[in-house]
Amino acid sequence: MLDLRRLQILHEFAVHGTIAATAAALGYTPSAVSQQLSALEREVGTQLLDRTARSAELTDAGRLLLGHAEQILAMVEAAESVLAAQTGAPRGRVTITAFPTAAVAFAPSIARSLRVHEGMQLVLRQSTGGDGTRPVRTAEVDISLVDDWSGRTPDSAAGTLRHYLLLRDPLVLAVPEDHRLADPSVPVDLADLLDESWVTAPTGEPSRTAVDRLLAGVGGAPGAVWEFEGIGTIMSLVARGLGIAAVPALSFSSASPGLAHRRIPHAPVRRIYAVARATSVRRPAIEVTLNALYEAAEDVKRVLAAERGEALLD
Repeated sequence: MLDLRRLQILHEFAVHGTIAATAAALGYTPSAVSQQLSALEREVGTQLLDRTARSAELTDAGRLLLGHAEQILAMVEAAESVLAAQTGAPRGRVTITAFPTAAVAFAPSIARSLRVHEGMQLVLRQSTGGDGTRPVRTAEVDISLVDDWSGRTPDSAAGTLRHYLLLRDPLVLAVPEDHRLADPSVPVDLADLLDESWVTAPTGEPSRTAVDRLLAGVGGAPGAVWEFEGIGTIMSLVARGLGIAAVPALSFSSASPGLAHRRIPHAPVRRIYAVARATSVRRPAIEVTLNALYEAAEDVKRVLAAERGEALLD
């Protein structure tokens, strides 16, 4: 009979790509991981890894077993979730990954909501780009907060993931607090702003594509564009009077000294989702965490209902 823990190690090796990285992720030594994978090879009677002095990769048999292992592990997780639901008490560790602005905006409310559950432990990590659903799919994390600018509704009804819409987050105009548009009585006309310096994300970033689409609708690109990584960096430069920017409204969910915000007519909108595995959502700890994320989204909406200037969200 195949050992379930060894199948998990095989899965982790496929995710992380090396014996050393797998060992680090699991808290084992590389030698222990290698021994467990060798034991799995003896169980199945065939070579699963093609090893060299410096690397290892899955053989065809290894990839075949991996596909079955992922199905088995998903079924085990589903069974554990159903059994945990019988107790009704949220317990255990829940790991969330989120892009930086969502992590900053959602973390305080999530912490307040979940701290009442003494049997739970929450881990919130910031993601560094790429496919935000991948670590959920590979079971590296339980829930991921992802953004989507496409406007398409994810079809997760028949898939392995579930998408829960938390927030619709439009682009808004960020200007220095001494800019003429800091006055909410002055109408926003983007065509009049094309001669100003704009601070944007680098070309190819989803938010930059949305900004380019926004400006193309009023006559083209601005005369000067400064590209910087990170919404925090962009907003700090705008606050220092070095340009203006179109940023997601969520960027204003925390204190933004030196800045004013304005709504932009017909601005592109991104959707922010919580993504979880379908096999885990009946687990009480996952269920209460998803509820906490919904509550956090409502808290963000209240904050963005404008302490000053215009409401950024409807």
